[in-house]
Amino acid sequence: MNIAELARDWTRLGEQDPLWAVYVAPETRGGRWDVEEFLAVGRREVDAAFAQLPRLGLHPGRRLALDFGCGVGRLSAALAGHVDRVLAVDVAESMLQVARRMDRTGGRVRYVLNRSEDLSFVPSASVDVVYSSLVLQHLPPVLARGYLREFARVLAPDGAAVVQVASRPTLSVKGLVFRWAPWPLVRWGQRRLLGYPAPMRMSATRRSDVEGALAGTPVRVVAAQPDDSYGGHWHYVRYFLGR
Repeated sequence: MNIAELARDWTRLGEQDPLWAVYVAPETRGGRWDVEEFLAVGRREVDAAFAQLPRLGLHPGRRLALDFGCGVGRLSAALAGHVDRVLAVDVAESMLQVARRMDRTGGRVRYVLNRSEDLSFVPSASVDVVYSSLVLQHLPPVLARGYLREFARVLAPDGAAVVQVASRPTLSVKGLVFRWAPWPLVRWGQRRLLGYPAPMRMSATRRSDVEGALAGTPVRVVAAQPDDSYGGHWHYVRYFLGR
């Protein structure tokens, strides 16, 4: 899978069932997410993450946050409650169109389409808070590691990054399929058996992957906290990173 294929799949998901694709919950498929609850889930997550920062000795500025893989802006709106401005980046214009319609921040979020394998349009050391949740798991591992390095590059000297990744599949039937089946077979099953508008790739990111991606940068792992609040068929870890 390359960035063009990724963009194609997520464009289709954004056109057909954007809220469900961003936060998959079985009972919400087919446009059944309640928008207010959808946004409230994002606020609870971001509020809890920001409450953790000072406990971990992280005190980022509050000028600019980067929401990487923003989708329809579930977390962008929540981040706007903690910082002055939010740069919300996604690979699918269809998702960004929904995000702009749902935006209630009075223009404090800037939504940007990015189909590059880097974040070269973001100046180095310019972002106070980098936030990414339920995103890197959908990327091929080499792309995920590259974006982790970009997070380190754009982070301000006193900045902090909060990055949630899928660490390993569960022992459920679907989890075992993800663990052992090759991606082309998973892709076929999601489309033909489960009826997904487009497939959703899942890849594990381990602590060694995160630390390897950050090697040679001034950014380090401050904390790695298990976070299975999302549920599903994967275990997740939320990393707190600081310079």
